[in-house]
Parts: sequence; structure tokens; C-alpha cells
Amino acid sequence: MDNWTLNTDLLILEALKVTPQSSLPAFILLLLIYVFIMVSNIGLVVVIFTSRSLHQPMYLLLCNMSINDVFGATVIVPHVLRDLLVWKSERYVHYMACAVQAFCVHLHASVSHTVLMIMAFDRYVAICNPLRYAAIMTQRMVTNLSWAAWGSACVLVMILVGLSIRLSRCRKVVLNLFCDNASLFSLTCESILINNIYGLTYTVVLLGSSMCSVALTYLKIAVVCLSSRNKMLNSKALQTCTTHMAVYVILLVSGFIIVILHRFPQLSDHRKVVSVLGHIALPALNAVIYGLQIKEVRQKMAAVFQKTKIASMNVK
Repeated sequence: MDNWTLNTDLLILEALKVTPQSSLPAFILLLLIYVFIMVSNIGLVVVIFTSRSLHQPMYLLLCNMSINDVFGATVIVPHVLRDLLVWKSERYVHYMACAVQAFCVHLHASVSHTVLMIMAFDRYVAICNPLRYAAIMTQRMVTNLSWAAWGSACVLVMILVGLSIRLSRCRKVVLNLFCDNASLFSLTCESILINNIYGLTYTVVLLGSSMCSVALTYLKIAVVCLSSRNKMLNSKALQTCTTHMAVYVILLVSGFIIVILHRFPQLSDHRKVVSVLGHIALPALNAVIYGLQIKEVRQKMAAVFQKTKIASMNVK
């Protein structure tokens, strides 16, 4: 324990309050959800990339969401699974590993917003300007938009976490199950005014641009649908937009709940549970919401499973 107190690069993580009797069921449940996230999202990406008929902007953008979901779940879930099985005294993390995890956590959240913004733009062009859709949403445009989604999020988060890394540390306990930016700057006794200013700016820029662009996009789509008497157009718009809006609302609600709970230290246990659920609920739901709602993807996945079933029967 002496080495513990002398090594300022080792941090102690708070635990999820579960009884010894419930730790194993919690581990199994979380593991099953993680396996489902990995299999469903990776399967969705494989189906889209191996099917030429699905090489369309909407599905290629969906791949960005699935890859980001796999990335986000992998950053959090294995870490929490490990901590469910170790003693409290062994629940530690190196400071640099903590900083990397914080970067990945915020990158996942930021990319979720930027990709959904691009998907909203794609739906706007498809519904409001269908004759020019193929000319606007080319493969090059989709690639550039994907790079922009990941690149802009990466720069914003790099500055966010970098401002926290520069601070000296006077504490060793991370007040969370995993590391995030709030965990990093809570370790210091210095002034965090600059961190708070940039954190607020980062939040306003990301959420403000996300909410405004999505709201404006769907307002224009609603105007086009209301002014159009084409029932097929309205039905297609309703189906695709409802799916997208459901994912976006879930993302916003989970994010706001976590931010609000950060303001109430007495609810830290609730915040830990919501934080974990926020990072696994959407990745688990995305593949279901998009994969099962999109007819082409559903048909391709059914065909893959049918071929697998026939192949296994032939082997027997």
C-alpha cells in the first residue's frame, strides 16, 4: 500500500454498488448485452459492405453509426465487466490510460451527434430534392462528410481533454466507474475556470449545432410532406424520419440525464448506473432500430442467416 500512496500516476476508480450475490448476474447480463452489440453492429456493417445493392449513402452513413457504437461499447463495457469481478483495492487505472479512456468516451458521444446530423442532411436531400439526390450525395461526398464527422469531433474532444491533462493532481479517486473529462479535472486543486468555459463552449457548439440542424432539417421535410399529396413520398419520409428521430431523442435524453445527475453528488450511484446504460442502450438499440426497420437490410440479414442454417444442416 506504500507504493500506492507514493505513485501519483495510479488512480482508484469508484465501484458500482452491487451486492456480492448480484455481482455475477450483473456481469452476465452486461456481458450478454455487449456480445449482442458487437454481433449485431458488426454484422450490420458486414452485410452492407458485402452487398452492392446497399452501397447507398444512407447505408454507408449507417456504417459510421455502427462502427461508432462498437467503439463506444468497447471503451466502456469490458472495463466495467472487469471491475465487477475484482476487489475494491485492485480497482485502479494508470493516469494516462484514464486520459485515453476519457478521450474515447467523449469522442464516441460527439461522433454520435455529428453522424446523426449528416444522416439528417441525407434524409433532407432525399425527400426535399430527390431529383438531385444522386448528384449531391455521391460516394465522394459521403466519404468527405464521414471524415468531417469524425475529424471535427476528434479536434473538439482533444482540446477538451488536453485542458484537463495540463492540470496538476492532488487527488487519486476517480468519482466514476470509468474515466471522463469531469473525472480528470476533479482530480486537481487548481482553478478549472478555463475548463468550465471551454466545456460549456464545447457543449453549446456540439449540442446547439446538432439540435438546430436536425430541427431545421425536419421542419423543412415536414413542410414538403404537408404540401405534397404524394402518399408514397409521405409514407417513406415518415418511416425513415421516425427511425432517425427515435435514435436522436434517445441520445439527447440519455445525455441530458447524465449531465443533470453530475450536478447532484448525492445521486452519484444513480449517475453511475445511468452512465453505463447510456453507453450500452443506444448501441444495442441502433442495430435493432435501423437493421430491422430498413427492408433491404432485413432481407439481406435474413438471407445470410438462411444460408448459414442450410450450410450447418449440410455439414450434419
